[in-house]
Amino acid sequence: MKILILCTGNSCRSQMVEGYLSSLDKRLDVYSAGTNPETEVSPYAVSVMKEKGIDISGNIPTNVEQFVNEAFDFVVTVCDNAKNNCPVFTGTVGRRQHIGFEDPADARGSRDEILDKYREVRDLIISTFNDLYENSIKIKL
Repeated sequence: MKILILCTGNSCRSQMVEGYLSSLDKRLDVYSAGTNPETEVSPYAVSVMKEKGIDISGNIPTNVEQFVNEAFDFVVTVCDNAKNNCPVFTGTVGRRQHIGFEDPADARGSRDEILDKYREVRDLIISTFNDLYENSIKIKL
């Protein structure tokens, strides 16, 4: 099962989803990309995923254009901007889905307040994608 997770910067939400799904089931071939990728994965995202035993520290933001000719079973956008600017895929896409999350990169305040926002989004991602896995992905494996 090949899955692509898209957001704008590919530095927070999509990276957390990729890390979570990859840790959930080794049979999943999970990628993430951005419509306008940042230069690095957010250190806050790395930190909060590490709290759950998931290491995304070696990930690098990737441009979605790299994947437009490939086939995917699922393409999931996790932000409205990526949904609205999703490129046309020439490869076969089995299912497209949008599951939007608040961007934790917009969080302001102290380090602890920012980490709390990242944890909130991380926990919502884990809950939401666990449900997607159980109800849509796992049954197709």
